Amino acid sequence: MISDIKKDIENRMSKTVSVYKEDLLTIRAGRANPSLLDKITIDYYGQATPLNQAASISAPEAKLLVIQPWDANLIPEIEKAILKSDLGLNPSNDGKLIRLAIPQLTEERRQELTKVVKKNGESAKVAVRNIRREAMDDVKKLEKNKEITEDEQKVYEEDIQNLTDKHIKLIDQATENKEKELMEI
Repeated sequence: MISDIKKDIENRMSKTVSVYKEDLLTIRAGRANPSLLDKITIDYYGQATPLNQAASISAPEAKLLVIQPWDANLIPEIEKAILKSDLGLNPSNDGKLIRLAIPQLTEERRQELTKVVKKNGESAKVAVRNIRREAMDDVKKLEKNKEITEDEQKVYEEDIQNLTDKHIKLIDQATENKEKELMEI
């Protein structure tokens, strides 16, 4: 029973950290990275489709992304989706592919993005703490129902807290790394 609770919270906390790290990849840090476009969806024959499933995206240079749609008729749709996104990029096309020049980030934009990273990091930590709270409640219920002793409850709560601390450290480390990357010129 307790081992199931521990495995469950370990999995849920790890997923929270990995989702947070994936979100960090979509925040532009001045370098061209195909994952910048992961959140962009286009209308592909009446179906909302992620851009990376309708085109190949590559970064041939540090400041350039190249999008090559599998269907050239999608170029206007892709351009529209990129312009609507909050990335602030201007696409240019030659009829076969779209080029996205990644401009250098201004100091002001770097600071804004750093704030976004911190806010997202706090949200991820809140999610981890909510998982901890649920697990603590489960352990208290087990003790209340006399399925475990009070001493066992204390040990399990300590284990849960250690797992929480470990995952919060991972989130803090990822946040710190992204902030360094953003402030790098």
